[in-house]
Amino acid sequence: MLFNSIEFVIFFVIVLAIISIIKYGKFQHVFLLIASYFFFYFSSNYLISLLIISTVLDYYVGKKIYKTKSQKHKKILLISSLCGNLGLLGFFKYADFAITQFNILGNQFDLMMNIPLLNLVLPIGISFYTFQTISYTVDVYRGKLEPCKTFKEFALFVSFFPQLVAGPIVRASQFLPQLREKMLQFQQRKNFSLIIIQNTNLKFGITLMSFGFLKKMFFADNIAPLADSIFNFPINMTSFEIWLGTIAFAAQIYGDFSGYSDIAIGAALILGFKFPKNFNNPYFAFSPSDFWKRWHISLSSWLRDYLYIPLGGNKKSSTRTYGNLIMVMLLGGLWHGAATNFIIWGLLHGSYLAVHKAIQNKFPKISQSFFFKTKVGKIISILITQYFVFLAWIPFRVQNTEYMFYSMNKFILLDFQLSEVFHVMMNNKFASFILVLFFIFLFISYKRENIIEKISKLEFKYWIVILTIISLSIFVFFDGNPEDFIYFRF
Repeated sequence: MLFNSIEFVIFFVIVLAIISIIKYGKFQHVFLLIASYFFFYFSSNYLISLLIISTVLDYYVGKKIYKTKSQKHKKILLISSLCGNLGLLGFFKYADFAITQFNILGNQFDLMMNIPLLNLVLPIGISFYTFQTISYTVDVYRGKLEPCKTFKEFALFVSFFPQLVAGPIVRASQFLPQLREKMLQFQQRKNFSLIIIQNTNLKFGITLMSFGFLKKMFFADNIAPLADSIFNFPINMTSFEIWLGTIAFAAQIYGDFSGYSDIAIGAALILGFKFPKNFNNPYFAFSPSDFWKRWHISLSSWLRDYLYIPLGGNKKSSTRTYGNLIMVMLLGGLWHGAATNFIIWGLLHGSYLAVHKAIQNKFPKISQSFFFKTKVGKIISILITQYFVFLAWIPFRVQNTEYMFYSMNKFILLDFQLSEVFHVMMNNKFASFILVLFFIFLFISYKRENIIEKISKLEFKYWIVILTIISLSIFVFFDGNPEDFIYFRF
């Protein structure tokens, strides 16, 4: 069920209506769980069984880890959880990739035997809910979290429908305390409803969802044809066309994914749950590390806490630190998909982080110098950072190796003429116009912090006017066929 579909709007309105009618907290809890399973079943059919398997596995492993006194037994239980979760993820996501690589290797040695591909369907959301359940068992193992007392409590955490399919990756330590606080208030009869739809949350949540729809349906979906027209067959394209395609895809993926995150966070807020921000003006980052503090924050912080730090982080030698950065980003690339292009994308970002770290170690005062505190210095650092970020978007977008390296080469060469600029822009007038509007929108969002929250606090009549303008902007260009979200593929 796509967020940008009529089905979801109807589904969400029905959920809100029933939640408002049901005043008894326990029934609200059960209803939310049923609604979440229905949402996932509507999108994935029988593959909901994988979600249930992960839920059952980690619920009982978490309880067992908490009760077990032996550190050795705790570690065995944790490993069993990791093997179960990563085994399912690995099988469905990487089996065909592994078979392909094995066949290529076999052909090199004339083994004359090819293993047939399994052609498995990638379960929607498996990358996200797998990381969520892993965070739960690891945090219980580390003693940072008490396990769930009831199965339905844990099942709701894993399957809560706003962020289930494409994030943000919500950790148990972020969701469960909110749910437990609500349950405690309910049990103490401070209120009879578990979920209370407050006016402030409702208004802010609707505003956030509206901007999410705007990012996805007005910006991303209308810019996508420009990126597709260039990268579907980039051979013989000029440098400017490659640059335009790269900028278009950077806008598309940001609008698409941050739009999804805004809808998810807004929907959860309306239902009474606060999720952390997943994007924070990433295209105004002034360094590679700053970019990953702003882009897909729930994933980058997950990789930091559950991979980078356990590998040693920056507590070991400098060489080990650089290796850890590259390894974590390589795994982050593979998390996005089992393909060479994602490996290259991960290695590029790992290299950026390692080089940035090396410069900081070699010249510790450079980032604190007067020049980088000036407006000109900040602009230069942002432009340099985004040059490398946008370069890395090419392998993320282009799977064909020949097309990828051709496009990257053209991007680096910068050999376009001004006459090309005019020609390409005229051939893509509408998409170019939307692209310009998108970066104006980004700049306003950057300069006016918390603009969505401020809009949600406007007088009702002004708030309605802005939401009406957003709605008209979306539906004037909407043909009734909702486009998939990019991160549904991961």
